[in-house]
Amino acid sequence: MQYDSACVAVIVPDGGFLDPSGERWQCSRGFQKIDDTCQEIVVPANAYLAVTTHGPGWECTRGFQAKDDLCIAVVIPANAYLNSSGYGQPWTCERGFFDQDGSCVAVVIPEHAYFDDATYGTGWKCERGYAASGAICEIIDLPANAHLSRSGNRWECNKNFKLSKGLCILDN
Repeated sequence: MQYDSACVAVIVPDGGFLDPSGERWQCSRGFQKIDDTCQEIVVPANAYLAVTTHGPGWECTRGFQAKDDLCIAVVIPANAYLNSSGYGQPWTCERGFFDQDGSCVAVVIPEHAYFDDATYGTGWKCERGYAASGAICEIIDLPANAHLSRSGNRWECNKNFKLSKGLCILDN
């Protein structure tokens, strides 16, 4: 039995190199494989070559974002800073400000309230003994036999009393 063995030359395109196996080729850095060729990656201004398995083969430098084949500067509104998020909005409002239609608006804290930097809500909370009512904090009117709850922003009936029609009555 005789085997027909022939060596076939591996054709390496411009911008490529023979891999260590000697049986395949890969594209050099700065080139990407398109069919049987290595095409040079065109890196726009404000970008750098990136090792990626998909996409254009480049990424924008910090402070720029990709749009079509360009890297355009991120417009950061007043009272905001550039964040490091890889998705979503590339800037974040400074403490004491919240995002409103693409700008950073100051949190207005009413009397008897304090700043609260939770990622949701109004940006403020009422002091203990006060409850939010729209954009203000109103004092909590405690009925007889009641006390402020642990949160301090509502009331509960004392032990051995139950709520009935807005009052705390003895629980028999």
